[in-house]
Amino acid sequence: MSSAVRLREDFTADDLRRHAKVSRDAGQGRRLLALAEIYDGGSRTDAARIGAVGLQTVRDWVLAFNADGPAGLIDRKAPGQKPKLDAAQRQALMQIVESGPDPDRHGVVRWRLKDLAAWVYASFGVSLDESTLGRLINRLGFRKLSVRPRHHAQDPAALTAFKKNLPAAVTAIRAGLPAGTAIEVWWQDEARVGQKNTLPRRWARRGTRPSAPKDQRTAYAYIFGAICPEKGKGAGLVLPRCDSAAMTLHLAEISRSVAPRAHAVLILDGAGWHSAHDVIVPANITLLTLPPCAPELNPVENVWQFMRDNWLGDRIFASYDDIVDRCCDAWNRLIDQPWKIMSLGLRPWAYRL
Repeated sequence: MSSAVRLREDFTADDLRRHAKVSRDAGQGRRLLALAEIYDGGSRTDAARIGAVGLQTVRDWVLAFNADGPAGLIDRKAPGQKPKLDAAQRQALMQIVESGPDPDRHGVVRWRLKDLAAWVYASFGVSLDESTLGRLINRLGFRKLSVRPRHHAQDPAALTAFKKNLPAAVTAIRAGLPAGTAIEVWWQDEARVGQKNTLPRRWARRGTRPSAPKDQRTAYAYIFGAICPEKGKGAGLVLPRCDSAAMTLHLAEISRSVAPRAHAVLILDGAGWHSAHDVIVPANITLLTLPPCAPELNPVENVWQFMRDNWLGDRIFASYDDIVDRCCDAWNRLIDQPWKIMSLGLRPWAYRL
């Protein structure tokens, strides 16, 4: 029979009882009290009785305590099975998920779990079922999200340059104005709202697909909207069409909303009716055009999404007049919430002027 393993000599029974008293781990406290009995001269059988375990378990506690002290008696999570994919393989999986599939090479335009499982097997010879792979991708920080559209001809360098040069452009406009003129930065855009309406997302039980009525008629109107996020104000009109005459009306409406003795820098896209020769630009407004194919720079796009998701989407409009009434009501609700305009519209890069 092998001899009992001696306890390390840099602790006493009182030390262990003090550790047990302040421990927040019930299992550790019980083991410390059991080993304290051995320090007091008690037998291993007495220690096993106090710990409510067998002698072999007491021996395991002694070995753990001798190696790591009281910390060795804390319950640790079992290491579990070795991962099927090592660190390098997981990194490769992250890269392929991040970059997305090549339609010509992989045969799909978006990754499904079954496609990724096939890629993992082809690349590493490791077979993973879809549930296991889904949990792994979740742990790696990926979620299935809706995609923000980006124009295929967009020039990322032009977007970066616009953000960088905006303060200089505003400074140049300010230099041509009377001294002390306040500058307001406004953003402008249009949204078409019609009987072929959007269907926003809604809560539903997992595994179901909720339904909603969808109109097939074609009446529509346009909201001409402009916001000044820094001041929390806006100016809008609901009009039957997009043309230079409508733009002139909207510019006049914005002009009336600019503070007295202030000047508005109105940032907008390059639509033809924005810069047509017959558009009348008020004296207190200067137009500044966004880079081509860059709607995400314009915060009014976020305003449209908010209004559709909360006030305009998922409706059946009875007529053109009904569309106009609903659009006017939605825009007026927005104007009554200046904090919402600030939340939706403020961009740090646009207001470091």
